[in-house]
Amino acid sequence: PGWLLSPAGRPYLDSILHKNQRRVFGLLERPALPPALAVPIVTYKLFLAGRSGVGKTALVAWLGGTPVPPAHHETLGIEATTLFWPAKPRASGRPVLFQLHFWD
Repeated sequence: PGWLLSPAGRPYLDSILHKNQRRVFGLLERPALPPALAVPIVTYKLFLAGRSGVGKTALVAWLGGTPVPPAHHETLGIEATTLFWPAKPRASGRPVLFQLHFWD
């Protein structure tokens, strides 16, 4: 559970942080890892749909580590957010980097 804060997981966490804040990546960007720490990237596209004003955009902002909008404003069209999350699954013992594309 605390792998990201351990000495083995800290370089992966540092690759997605900028000034102790989660770095915002574009659709074609990815974290820069040294060749010795290269890991497979597992990509998922998550489409959030629902009624207006229920918190879809706020959820994506919260997961991405960006400020949650203080007031409700309707999202026009689709907003795409890319989020990277390093993890070490128990079954494999080898770290992976999850690339989550949120479509809100």
